Amino acid sequence: MPIHENLLGGPPPTHLPDDPGPRELLASGTDPADVAARHPASSLAWAQLADDAYQAGRVVESYAYARTGYHRGLDALRRAGWKGHGPVPFEHEPNRGFLRALHALARAAEAIGEQAEYERCSQFLKDSSPAAAATLT
Repeated sequence: MPIHENLLGGPPPTHLPDDPGPRELLASGTDPADVAARHPASSLAWAQLADDAYQAGRVVESYAYARTGYHRGLDALRRAGWKGHGPVPFEHEPNRGFLRALHALARAAEAIGEQAEYERCSQFLKDSSPAAAATLT
């Protein structure tokens, strides 16, 4: 039996393809706005912009960045075969941009009083990756 076989019959985990460019640029200190401009499909760049804006107290801006990263991530997940539910493991590094954007969207939604969006995104994060929910919150 394979180590990661799903015994409950649910969908298999979705693993996004690796895109090291944005990750390497951010790690080298490149401004996240420049990374997002060069790699607009990168959820990681948008998640970093959302985190930076939130930490600076620009919550609405954080919400907008997070929503962009979230939607870019949904597009990537669908291209990778995701059917709208199932595991998106945090342990797989290329998935982290989407999961960070989803967490940032929940956090910003709560901060602006959008409770239903906060609850939906928080549950989506927990359902997609309990490890991400535990690590990011």
